[in-house]
Amino acid sequence: MAQPVFPQVAPAKMLRKSTSEPSWLKWTLIGISGIFLSLFLLLPLLTIFLQAFSKGWDVYLAAVTEPDALSAIQLTLTVALITVPLNTLFGVVAAWAITKFSFKGKQLLLTLIDLPFAVSPVIAGLIFVLLFGVNGVMGPFLEAYDIQIIFAIPGIVIATLFITFPFVARELIPVMQSLGTSEEEASLVLGAKGWKTFWYVTLPNIKWGLLYSVILCNARAMGEFGAVAVVSGKIRGMTNTMPLHIDILYNEYQFAAAFAVASLMSLLAIITLVIKKLIEYKAGLTPGI
Repeated sequence: MAQPVFPQVAPAKMLRKSTSEPSWLKWTLIGISGIFLSLFLLLPLLTIFLQAFSKGWDVYLAAVTEPDALSAIQLTLTVALITVPLNTLFGVVAAWAITKFSFKGKQLLLTLIDLPFAVSPVIAGLIFVLLFGVNGVMGPFLEAYDIQIIFAIPGIVIATLFITFPFVARELIPVMQSLGTSEEEASLVLGAKGWKTFWYVTLPNIKWGLLYSVILCNARAMGEFGAVAVVSGKIRGMTNTMPLHIDILYNEYQFAAAFAVASLMSLLAIITLVIKKLIEYKAGLTPGI
């Protein structure tokens, strides 16, 4: 009796070879990427720390502990502590409304959320000066009640809020869209109220995306320069954030001090990147670190 003839299956190794790119191309692309990252990321980062310690530990410590530097660090952290929670609250509410409900003006709301991405930070700062400055639209009203927004901390907070408010919403909207509404609807059918549904159903599903967006929002809040430079007035010890303080020191040729404060911001950026990668790994967004 004739035996049935089955088609031969190519070994997995041969299939991988037939469908993968040549080794020389892979290593060429990796080499180009490595050179690019070294020149435009690692080398500048290394230069910051070398310049920061170029005059010794005593000069470095004096640069980061002098009163103006401490004031800039404190103001930067204060602005981040105010703006990030507010933007987180707005982002969650906006993303929940956009993805879970149908209403008129949804596309307009999405457009408004994206507005800070389209407007230059310097232009945004100028807009707030025209609104809240002494000669601005609301200037006479604010002056009558002795309220100062421009060249003061409230102006810095408002400008930072404007620049950073899309980050949480824009990160959560695709996450919530991919989840759909079936779980929330099931929770409501079973008798849970809106808040309980959000707390026990929606929030656990979006927690990693929420943490990821908060990290990005915080990084932008601490590093914002353009809008803050316009509304702050760059007053030493009062309205200077860390980026503004670094800019002033550098323009005054105090290079060691400027790089010392810049090294602190670089450390914050590195810590932010590590936390971001940990969140991505924990959420299963990357195969590993």
